[in-house]
Amino acid sequence: MLKRVAAALAAFLMVSAGAAAAQVQTRAQALAQDAGEYARLYGVAQDEALRRLHAQADSIPVTDAIADQYRARLAGISIQHRPDYRIIVYLTGSEAVPERRIRAGGMTVPVTFRTGAKASRERVVWAITYHQAAIRAALPSPPSMGLDPRTGELVVIAGNVVTAQEGGAGALDAKLSALTGVPVQVRVMDRIDRNLGLHGGSRVDGIDPANGKRYRCTTGFPVRDATRSGITTAAHCLDDMTYYAPDRSTLPLSFVGQWGWGYHDVQIFAGAAPERPLIYSDTARTVERPVERQVSRPSTRAGDFICHRGESSGYSCAEVELVDFAPAGDLCGGACLPTWVAVAGPTCKGGDSGGPVFSGTTAYGIVKGASYRKDGSCAFYFYMSLDYLPAGWSLVTEPALVPPRPNLPHTR
Repeated sequence: MLKRVAAALAAFLMVSAGAAAAQVQTRAQALAQDAGEYARLYGVAQDEALRRLHAQADSIPVTDAIADQYRARLAGISIQHRPDYRIIVYLTGSEAVPERRIRAGGMTVPVTFRTGAKASRERVVWAITYHQAAIRAALPSPPSMGLDPRTGELVVIAGNVVTAQEGGAGALDAKLSALTGVPVQVRVMDRIDRNLGLHGGSRVDGIDPANGKRYRCTTGFPVRDATRSGITTAAHCLDDMTYYAPDRSTLPLSFVGQWGWGYHDVQIFAGAAPERPLIYSDTARTVERPVERQVSRPSTRAGDFICHRGESSGYSCAEVELVDFAPAGDLCGGACLPTWVAVAGPTCKGGDSGGPVFSGTTAYGIVKGASYRKDGSCAFYFYMSLDYLPAGWSLVTEPALVPPRPNLPHTR
């Protein structure tokens, strides 16, 4: 039995004979695939798209340093894609900061500083955390909320019912601004937030003993603690799951544990250590790419162009919308903390839960859920940063394991 479990998890981590037929990309090939999506979405040449994705990665240390330098004034940092590619830094106060130009990805990237924000990022995130219950109580149903780093506002995403209230969304802006002490923008969207269903980088599924129905999820990233290796998926997936290889062969999995409250939605299955940390990066599961590093949530910016793969929706890429995001409802064992990252649609479906979020060979997080419009289309999805892997577990990278990250507080 132990040998069977070890063999199963080796396959689950995509190093088995069942996965051997897939093409393993180089770093350059992985970025070229994502650049193809960027070029299609923004109408630029492939080589320009590739330069911009290199610039996105290379500019992270610069924006991290800017965030530290202007922490007391920082309202947000975002990436602009149109009409040109540049970094926008939004600050409180009126003291101007001259534009900078940096070299990143083989191109010159302007860094533009805007002033006049009414509240710092730290104040807005604190307001979300402290006033979340009161904001929820002020609306007919619990909204999602987050900081928009482009405007410095606390964004409350509510259903159409608010337009029927006295004064509509504008009056609610003023009411919630007075309540929280920070600028608030109510965005009306007829949508439903929910976890992305139990459906499957690769497919896993199982039967819920409570109702006898079969559900699927998506596998995420290889991880390791001091003694074990494993693979992630979402905590709201079933505990008893079976792995489905691309050739439709099946293997049972060994459950380790799940963490699913407040700022967590992650489950781990353990087994034999992978020879290489690989994830599927195409819809058909014929292409794999190595995992070489991870980007933390503090280093993630609105406008970053990232991709995900879900068993139901396949491979797609889009922009980060909100970095300090609290999903609506009680999807986190109660109200969610503003520690999630929201990414623009239109591609997400039930069954994508647990899937990997990445750019090139860099890991970002694990898909949790999505917000759907009334017609069923995907407005945006949201993921858990790998910063919040359970204590003692860390991402497996190539060629070596990333040192374990310290436990992080619920909010930054």
